[in-house]
Amino acid sequence: MAGKRNWAATASIAAALGVGTVAAVDLTQKKHSIRRIYPVLGRARWALEKIRPELQQYFIERDWDGRPFDRRTRSLIYSRAKGQTSTTAFGTQENVYEQGHRSLVHSMRPVDMPAEPPRVLIGGPQCSQPYSAALLNISAMSFGSLSGRAVEAMNKGAKLGGFYQDTGEGGLSPHHEKYGGDLVWEIGTGYFGARTPMGGFDADTFAEKAKRPQVKMTLLKLSQGAKPGLGGELPAAKATKEVAEIRGIEEGKAFTSPGAHSEFDTPIGLLHFIDQMRTLSGGKPVGFKLCIGSRREFLSVCKAMLETGILPDFIVVDGSEGGTGSAPKEFEDHVGLPLTEGLTFVNNALVGCGLRDKIKIGAAGKIAAGNDLVRRMVQGADFLLSARAMMMAVGCVQAMECHLGTCPAGVATQDPWRERGLDVEDKSMRVMRYQKATVSSALRLMAAMGVQDPKDLRPEMIRCNDDYGKPQTYRERYEWLRDGQLVDGDVPENWREDWESANAESFLAKGK
Repeated sequence: MAGKRNWAATASIAAALGVGTVAAVDLTQKKHSIRRIYPVLGRARWALEKIRPELQQYFIERDWDGRPFDRRTRSLIYSRAKGQTSTTAFGTQENVYEQGHRSLVHSMRPVDMPAEPPRVLIGGPQCSQPYSAALLNISAMSFGSLSGRAVEAMNKGAKLGGFYQDTGEGGLSPHHEKYGGDLVWEIGTGYFGARTPMGGFDADTFAEKAKRPQVKMTLLKLSQGAKPGLGGELPAAKATKEVAEIRGIEEGKAFTSPGAHSEFDTPIGLLHFIDQMRTLSGGKPVGFKLCIGSRREFLSVCKAMLETGILPDFIVVDGSEGGTGSAPKEFEDHVGLPLTEGLTFVNNALVGCGLRDKIKIGAAGKIAAGNDLVRRMVQGADFLLSARAMMMAVGCVQAMECHLGTCPAGVATQDPWRERGLDVEDKSMRVMRYQKATVSSALRLMAAMGVQDPKDLRPEMIRCNDDYGKPQTYRERYEWLRDGQLVDGDVPENWREDWESANAESFLAKGK
């Protein structure tokens, strides 16, 4: 008994000494006023602040409050990935009179769903190896940004489900190629995977990799939604030896790609580079990706298409609501057009130039559920891409620590200890199930709208509440150009200034 009392007394003395030492340090340091005024106790504020996001996400926020994805959306993704029911009871939690609330227009005569999901044939008149793409695919996520196991799980899921995986601009890695799933190789301003020692484009290396059977298409990234106008950023913690070798950069150092491409600086130059990529890949489809900023600049590219006759096979429109592993907050929050505006504009621009039937459009940016697919196809998308929802399908919990390399689910990290928790076999099935269930949901919604083929979707089939809560169809909300209207000279007034100042030979306005 005496021994226990002695042990307790010793522990008490040690604890008191520890607290006293901490208090002395806090009182004498001059860097943090809170600790100096409230020694020891001030540290509790920091501890609570550190776990505030977790407390907020799990215990405080309501099901419809979370950002970027609320709990209802996350739960929907998880349940579909696990093969569980995604139905709910007791009615909607949405405020259906709220400004911006969207609803689909159902039919009094719904139709049956198609027996098989429709696919999209990508490849214009200048392409000799067209590709049949699924409606929903894995959007751009690089190895380096994601762990090797996460990339592998997605690729195996793509193989099982018959859809494609965009490699992201970080290069074509062995993890992308391990399970044989279809790939779209994305090339950014850093030219990773086809990069010369000086940082330029290596045509020979590109040709060798682009001709591999697993690479179905190539994509040139001009900008992305989460950080338009800014090159990709790789934090130092993720610049491992393997990542550095694949990208051709220095190990252990943060790397930011240039904001602009070094291989061209005009709209015509862009198209010639795209044509070079198509030739080097053996005639496979090639496209470019961008988040819309200046309408005039995109119209300059359209004029360059008309002038040169060189066409991309597809264009991917990314919205400013898109995600990233690392970007300045100002870029994430305040640069670029959101997907609704950008996609509608690109579709109209191509229609107005008489080019829409020759170029397919993909859409990326916060796409997670079946209604997202339908809404974007109404606006003109032929196929869809999802990144963060696919991350959730492999276990992402929206901890938003992607840029730190401390992802608790082993998804966005290069830490082997964290990565080991991600089982490729299990997570690949989750990716496959999520994609299949989401496409099925979209087709079920379309059937309720009286449509089997996405080509039959029209702008009047979706409504959006205006500032006063009154529903407007997309036909009423946006101006829709007729085929060839811009080149016929019948340019609408709110298009005129951008169209007339667009210059095929420069991204600057005419006369500047």
